[in-house]
Amino acid sequence: MNATKTEQPVKDESELDAIVRLENVRKTYQMGSEKVHALAGVSINFKPGSFWAIMGPSGSGKSTMLNLLGCLDRPTSGKYILADTDVSQLEDDALSQIRLTYLGFVFQSFNLIAQLTVRENIELPLFYLGWEPHESAARAAELARSVDLDQRLGHRPAELSGGQQQRVAIARALANDPHVILADEPTGNLDSTTGENIMELLRDLNKQGKTIIIVTHEPDIAAWADHRLHMKDGLIDRID
Repeated sequence: MNATKTEQPVKDESELDAIVRLENVRKTYQMGSEKVHALAGVSINFKPGSFWAIMGPSGSGKSTMLNLLGCLDRPTSGKYILADTDVSQLEDDALSQIRLTYLGFVFQSFNLIAQLTVRENIELPLFYLGWEPHESAARAAELARSVDLDQRLGHRPAELSGGQQQRVAIARALANDPHVILADEPTGNLDSTTGENIMELLRDLNKQGKTIIIVTHEPDIAAWADHRLHMKDGLIDRID
């Protein structure tokens, strides 16, 4: 697959089928007197139900891309189409609603709230969506069962292993039934066996139809994905 080093063509997937579409997206940061081009013109489509790994060396643009895909940042130029909505230049409140509606997040450091129980951590997105307490409690219990933590609903993060905490994070990411799950180094703080268990869980979710996009620097983790997108100097270097 060819990728130019200027304005890049949209990749394989049909635009009509894309759940996520980037069109010549650029992201520039002002660092003192210098401009850093974190993304230098990226175009790609992610098909519903696909499983992608974004790879590349430090400074390649992979984390910037994940932040943009997660509506945690806006592109300097270009378009980001998510589920047929152009979210490129939406205001903060609108971006927050998009995140709550369409996206689920899994982070390397789990990002659980220490003072909350497993159930309360899973319920958190539903609180912001305005769910009734009994409905969100039932949803949390259902999701805890799906990640084999139904016996831990009353425990707090400090009482769980790293793998269990990441399972809570995945359950929380599923609470709003997102279109896309974004995972930033989801196995980075886990031993190899536990990391494999987490990837098996993500693969099962993908088989159920979830679109999964992960950032990783580990080839064995990237191997779980159907597509590997390699970044270099703010551009797509290749896809395999």
